Amino acid sequence: MSKTILVTGPDLDPAAVRVVEEHGYRTVHTPPYADSPVISEFLQKTGAEGIVSRMGRLDAAVMDAAPQLKVISKHGVGVDNIDIEAAAARGIPVLVATGANAVSVAEHAIALLLATVKRVLPLDAGLRAGRWEKPGFSGHEIAGSTLGLMGMGAIAQATGRMAKGLGLDLLGYDPYAPDSAFQALDVTRCASVEELLARSDILSLHCPLTEQTRGLLNAKTLAQMPRGAYIINTARGGLIDEAALVAAIQSGHLAGAGLDTFAVEPPAADHPFFAVPEIVLTPHIGGVTRQAGARVGVDAVRGIFQILDGAPVAPERIINRKLLAAAQAEPAKLEK
Repeated sequence: MSKTILVTGPDLDPAAVRVVEEHGYRTVHTPPYADSPVISEFLQKTGAEGIVSRMGRLDAAVMDAAPQLKVISKHGVGVDNIDIEAAAARGIPVLVATGANAVSVAEHAIALLLATVKRVLPLDAGLRAGRWEKPGFSGHEIAGSTLGLMGMGAIAQATGRMAKGLGLDLLGYDPYAPDSAFQALDVTRCASVEELLARSDILSLHCPLTEQTRGLLNAKTLAQMPRGAYIINTARGGLIDEAALVAAIQSGHLAGAGLDTFAVEPPAADHPFFAVPEIVLTPHIGGVTRQAGARVGVDAVRGIFQILDGAPVAPERIINRKLLAAAQAEPAKLEK
């Protein structure tokens, strides 16, 4: 037993490292955005029993290179970079740090909302270029506008709490969330995605990226939104058809977007978003704060040791628990 935890990325908060060391383990880091062969090589060299998943894809080939691997713990909640079916087929639980970075991501969603709607970046650029654009300028007051929340998990709820302080009316859609999640914030529950889109002056995405949600915002669905609406995305870039979003903004149907995520990260140097001044961009750092990093890192490594020690884990933290149960009942169905 190597007593090693592999971190797929360059950083782990010191508080999380202390938890690892207190259990008699050490951390080893891959380069950022390492591909599967590199991660596999690290697993083979270190004999790591657990992975803290940050950057890079964990697919079946990675897992097959590490028969000693017992648990994967996501540094956050988005598991689109992890093949959770392959993990279940190999008896590997995949954990998420539910809610640990909710406040930081919600703050970033609100920051993108304000920067986008208030046109902060183009106005700043104009002033620096010697233009005084006050004559003829007409801004947009967000108080009284309607913010639609696509998904009603911890991040959406935190975003909603902050948005209410700005005077926004709230709508939400999430077929899996209980009524209590909506009632606690006085969020009007929409019966369909179409209803949410049609009624949202500003749409904030807070749903996971799955085969069902990939390309959720496309030419057809964007056209269902009110003219002059805005998109905010601190979830996953793959939720949006990027070409369709650019077209909707350039046509004038949408007024702009604030985006912290891309379909492919990092984006190419010639990505079309860079040529659209109505889009405010950040490099997927919504949850990257010192405070959130400490909470998420500690949650991630504690989950690993709960699995390694045979201690109970909150069921909602095991994202592939149903697949694990199915694999144990009928292993042949999930084997690739």
